[in-house]
Amino acid sequence: MLMTVQDFEAAARTRLDPVHADFIAGGAADEITVRANEEAFRRLRLLPRVLRGSTARTPEITLLGSRARTPVLLSPTAFHKLVCSEGELATARAAAAAGAIMIVSMASTVAVEAIARAARDAGADGDPAPLWFQLYLQPDLEFTEALVRRATAAGCAALVVTVDSPVRGAHERDLRNGFLDLPDGLRCEHMADPRQDGRVRPIAMSPEISWEHLDWLRGITSLPILLKGVLHPEDARLAVRHGADGLVLSNHGGRQLDTVPATIELLPEMYAAVGGRVPIVLDGGVRRGTDVVKALALGASAVGIGRPVMWALAEGGEKGVRRLLELLREEFDQALALCGARGVTDLGPDLVRAPAWGPAPPFPGAEAVRPDGAVS
Repeated sequence: MLMTVQDFEAAARTRLDPVHADFIAGGAADEITVRANEEAFRRLRLLPRVLRGSTARTPEITLLGSRARTPVLLSPTAFHKLVCSEGELATARAAAAAGAIMIVSMASTVAVEAIARAARDAGADGDPAPLWFQLYLQPDLEFTEALVRRATAAGCAALVVTVDSPVRGAHERDLRNGFLDLPDGLRCEHMADPRQDGRVRPIAMSPEISWEHLDWLRGITSLPILLKGVLHPEDARLAVRHGADGLVLSNHGGRQLDTVPATIELLPEMYAAVGGRVPIVLDGGVRRGTDVVKALALGASAVGIGRPVMWALAEGGEKGVRRLLELLREEFDQALALCGARGVTDLGPDLVRAPAWGPAPPFPGAEAVRPDGAVS
């Protein structure tokens, strides 16, 4: 019986080509940050309240205008057809049924239009959670703008711009395995260039991308823009000044620069830096419902999961992802009850202790107010 995220991973590994399993599990260089993301959550302790007199919990959130039945988002992950023949279609149906926001990867193996149709068809009561679209800003701004227009036309409700990739991280597992490209028959559907007869172009990782490009993007779209991969507090402040509507506090799952801190360790300082002006979504290392509680208590408005979705998709396709999301929702609800919380808005830093981070109070910015409308 699959009862934990770790169970899904173990089951998926029995089904996958070991090279593809390494692609999902691996990170940059020595993979110190990959391990740190989970270890940092394990070091945190919850300090529950009692006798709060509530029989029902409300895990629903509203985030930048997108309503969801859970604060657990599906972070953008590439190449779903690598592990399941239906690829992102199965993932989208599962997310829609669970009422969870799915962030469609720019490197998906199914086009955003088809993903959006699948989400609409599978939505509970005809009301699926919104899709967001992840974007790498390309030096070719004409191509980038066309992709933004395409995602908008498909119904995506926000753009998540990955900003931590001026170059690719050192994926040594993939290099050792010779995994340098997708197998025949699979491709990054969003990188097909209509100006070149549909030829699939590589995703450009460009060190020339700057704050000016964010200003340009802000000028061509009215969608909310979240920046994914901002880790430094000063960059968080700059993001707000340049019109970012939210941040995804992410170290790319440890797949870019190795030895950067775990994201949960950075959350209190980042929350203080933005002063509650924009919501923060945290991803990296979330494996339990208690992890969700810890992140929300320290100032996140939601969390994202990446690798767990891929393991669940590999193990059981759409049903696997649905079961994963149900499991995390059940764990989160149980943790809320045991912490004496009725919902997301009852969670605060007083519920968390972090002995490894120094003496109490270890959480700068605890007095900051959550962004208006970030949760409901």
